[in-house]
Amino acid sequence: MVLESAELLIKEGMEAEFEAGVRQATPLFQRARGCHGMWLERGVENPRAYRLLVRWETVEDHNVHFRGSEDFQEWRRLVGHCFDGAPSVSHLETVLEGF
Repeated sequence: MVLESAELLIKEGMEAEFEAGVRQATPLFQRARGCHGMWLERGVENPRAYRLLVRWETVEDHNVHFRGSEDFQEWRRLVGHCFDGAPSVSHLETVLEGF
C-alpha cells in the first residue's frame, strides 16, 4: 500500500471552486483500480496550499492505470485550471505507525 501526496497551490480566489471540483471528482477516485480512499487537507498558514492524499494499492495503480485513464483527464478538467503551478507529487510507504 502506498500513499500519494500531492502538494497543490491554488490560484487566489479559486479555493472554493477547487474544493467543489475535488468533491465532484470523488467518484473518479472511488472507482479507480487500486484506490483505497482519498482526502484533502488545506493549509492553515496559507489557505491557498492544499495537500491531496490518496491511498493506492500500488504506485502503478496511480501512475499507470489512473493517470492513463479518461477519469484522470476528467479530474484535470475539473480542477486543473485552479492550479497555480504544477503539483508536486510523491509516493510514501509507512515505516512506523504510532498511536
